[in-house]
Amino acid sequence: MTSDPRAEDSPFRVVSVSRDEAPQFVLPLVVRIEKSAPPARTDALETAARAVLVMLSDERSLGDGEWARAMRDWQDARIRKVVRRARGAEWRRAEALPGITVTGKSAEVRVFPPVPLDGWPKDLARLQVSGTDLDDPEPPVEADLSAPVLWMNPEVGMSAGKAMAQAGHGAQLAWWELSDADRAAWRDAGFPLAVRTPAPDSWRHLTTSGLPVVRDAGFTEIAPGSCTVVADHPTLRG
Repeated sequence: MTSDPRAEDSPFRVVSVSRDEAPQFVLPLVVRIEKSAPPARTDALETAARAVLVMLSDERSLGDGEWARAMRDWQDARIRKVVRRARGAEWRRAEALPGITVTGKSAEVRVFPPVPLDGWPKDLARLQVSGTDLDDPEPPVEADLSAPVLWMNPEVGMSAGKAMAQAGHGAQLAWWELSDADRAAWRDAGFPLAVRTPAPDSWRHLTTSGLPVVRDAGFTEIAPGSCTVVADHPTLRG
């Protein structure tokens, strides 16, 4: 198994490291939330996580691809993701910008190549971050442990937008830890995954299991250093 060397210098840790000195970039994600038909919360989280993986694996993000430089600059600094919401004409304008739309059961999320922290495109900068509170009409079914599961901290409350970004962080940490063959297999299968919230006792076990753990930098909503997600990919289990 191989791992990205940047995982050793965690991009989510609150400790000041060399990556703080690099120019800061952010990966924009926009979730479609129409008033008449908002997506289910869990489906939005899962779709956002898949959107991050689709961006990481897209040929335009690799090698000499048109987004590769922006992706490298973003990953050399703190790995920031910001989720904004759009509906109607806002969504149509977002769709016209270079990016990738990923569709779930009820959710649509568009992910864009990284932009400077203070250099968002106008049609994305005007979108709201707040207002991404979503609910699950029915409790999610039990996760299939033969596929990756992103376990969310049951003791930390987050808006849907914040939780979508954290799920994306977890998916990215799992991606970094996989071998090239395992990455290809996950990609070819369409990035199956589940996002679930374990019982508190299970959470405590997960955080000490050796699986990748997201420790949030604390820029918004939650305290710096909070463990938010455990990335449970079958090939990473001890």
